[in-house]
Amino acid sequence: MAQPAFEEIVEDFAFLDDWEDRYRYVIDQGKAMAPLPEALKVPATRVEGCASQVWLHPTIENGVFNFDGESDAMIVRGLIAVLRRLYNGLPVAQVAAVDARGEMARLGLNDHLSAQRSNGLRAMIERIRNTAQSAA
Repeated sequence: MAQPAFEEIVEDFAFLDDWEDRYRYVIDQGKAMAPLPEALKVPATRVEGCASQVWLHPTIENGVFNFDGESDAMIVRGLIAVLRRLYNGLPVAQVAAVDARGEMARLGLNDHLSAQRSNGLRAMIERIRNTAQSAA
């Protein structure tokens, strides 16, 4: 079961009939995120394997996983926002148990992202999982 915040996205997607509206929704989610401070856009936070530039900055406090992120591409920034709703607030030990690909498939994103964007999404998910596993 996904986080309640992610379930809200699933419910919202159910009301959006076409993919242009869904893309706009994802982009709007990214626009609503606070920008990642420039000081955190460093090689250590950069995600390799993405066509655009992507930075993910995880924090773990009291065993709870959260991350912030940024991208220079609007759709990717939106994907970061969606992933934040999927993972943020989970106990760090539960992060690896999340079937992110399955959850994203519930949104139909697997079928509507370009190959490059799909590769980037996988790279972001792997970075999140690896970070949490290292901290657990």
